[in-house]
Amino acid sequence: MANRKRNVPMLFWVTEEEKELIQQKMENAGIHNMSAYLRKMAIDGYTVRLDIPELKSALSILRHNGNNLNQLTKRVHEIGRIYDADILDLKQRQEKELDAIEEVVRVVSVLK
Repeated sequence: MANRKRNVPMLFWVTEEEKELIQQKMENAGIHNMSAYLRKMAIDGYTVRLDIPELKSALSILRHNGNNLNQLTKRVHEIGRIYDADILDLKQRQEKELDAIEEVVRVVSVLK
């Protein structure tokens, strides 16, 4: 061990599925030595962290609309009726959802 160039061991755990994915990627890259592959990926590989405020906004709108839909559904079950104003409100909220999702798609397509 004293003469080893790499003398610091590193250990991490994976699931069987993760192990299979790693092995598939190694095979695709034509690499047979797992230590070499993992070391190369850890040093030279990259991670992608997308910070897209438009996506956060779209998710917030979706959650809010889901809550409203649940409340409306509960009310329909309680009184057996839905009002035209409620349907119009749902349509308008759905349009906002679609606009928000289209904005996310636009932003993500620019990132390519």
